[in-house]
Amino acid sequence: MPDVFSPNRVQYGGPSSPRRTWKDADAFVLPIPFEQTTSYGKGTARGPAALLTASLQVELWDEELGTDVHTTNGVFTSAGLTFGRPKVAAALRQIQTAAARVVERDRFLVSLGGEHSITAPLVAAVALKTPGVTVLQIDAHADLRDQYLDEPNSHACAMRRTLEYAPVVQVGIRNISEDEAKAVPSLRTRIFYDWNMRTDPAWVDAVVDALGPNVYVTIDLDGLEPGLMPGVGTPEPGGLSWRELMTLLRRTFERRNVVACDVVELCPLKGIISPDFAAARLVYKLLTYKFATRRA
Repeated sequence: MPDVFSPNRVQYGGPSSPRRTWKDADAFVLPIPFEQTTSYGKGTARGPAALLTASLQVELWDEELGTDVHTTNGVFTSAGLTFGRPKVAAALRQIQTAAARVVERDRFLVSLGGEHSITAPLVAAVALKTPGVTVLQIDAHADLRDQYLDEPNSHACAMRRTLEYAPVVQVGIRNISEDEAKAVPSLRTRIFYDWNMRTDPAWVDAVVDALGPNVYVTIDLDGLEPGLMPGVGTPEPGGLSWRELMTLLRRTFERRNVVACDVVELCPLKGIISPDFAAARLVYKLLTYKFATRRA
């Protein structure tokens, strides 16, 4: 396994982004190409590399907030983690250990998945550093099964496992099983269903109000409209537009202390590069909202 503090061959933002060591960068990008429990479309293991490659085309100047956080704050891209075919639980322990090494050094951790099962160990590491953290999940799926196909750490159980470490606010949900729906009242979660959000013009503020002061953001890319983000394993009709997502994220960063985040479930499509670029652009907006709004 590469040392988590070794630089990646492809740095987020490309050659025009000032190259930093992890010691002189505020943001730490950690590729986690783990895929073992996906149940429909495959390919999330290729997601981090595709996102980093697409990031070479992302302009470093953010026109919305008028800043370039690569220059002012610095972004370090780790060589990331490697996986053979370990048992899922062992791989997740590896992820938690790596994440803990980063967050204990007070770096803003941006993890690139990989399947959504990586979120629970990431939140576990963050919760040790920041007790009382709340998770903001943007997703098409509730991921609240206690187990799926006899695997309690399946991507379909991602938020059920995450709830063992932090409460969750779930946004954009439009696919949930009967068993999950019956379990919701007993769980530390609040769900903003996609259909219900369309009837509430104040849903963004309601989401932010439901969060605690310290927040971990997890974005499953299928939370976006499938026309905007077709490169996912389980696309669902409906979902957030780009502008809705940006509004929610900016307001969250402005009103809460976001301590870490992940972007997961990118499945690169042959001959279609727009999902890769949208995911890369999303990472830069997360970085910009974190550092520019904190300076404002």
